[in-house]
Amino acid sequence: MKAVSIHQPWAWAILRAGKSVENRSWATRHRGPLLVHAALSLKSLDAQRAAHWRTAFGVELPRREALVFGALLGTVDVIDCVQVGAGGAIGPHGHSKWAEYGYYGWVLANPKPFAEPIPYRGAQLLFEVPDELLPGGRA
Repeated sequence: MKAVSIHQPWAWAILRAGKSVENRSWATRHRGPLLVHAALSLKSLDAQRAAHWRTAFGVELPRREALVFGALLGTVDVIDCVQVGAGGAIGPHGHSKWAEYGYYGWVLANPKPFAEPIPYRGAQLLFEVPDELLPGGRA
C-alpha cells in the first residue's frame, strides 16, 4: 500500500483533528487509500504554537509526549489534488482552514487511525509498505 511521511503534529491532525488537506509542493495522481506515516523529525513540531492552533484550527496542539514518531499511524483516502487558491480555496471542495495558498492541496477523507502505531522507516515522496505489515494484512 502507498504511504506518505508527514511531520508531527500534522500527521496527528489528519487522523485525529479533522485536517482534511495535506499541503505539498508537489501534486499527486494517487487517489484512494494512503497510509499516514509520522516522520521522525521534530522540526515542524518545534515550530508550532498552541495559541495559533486554537485560533487557526480550533483544536488544541497535542503535547509532544502524546505524539508518535517513526511509525505508521493509520489510513486516509486521497479524493483529489488541487492547487490551493486564496483564502484556502480548494477548487470544487470549497475552502479549508488547513489549506495553504500556493501549495498543492491533497484533499483527504475517511481518516482511520490504527489501534496501535506500527514502527516503520519513512521515505521521501510516496513509498510502498508491504500489506503483510498492516493490521489484517491490509488497512
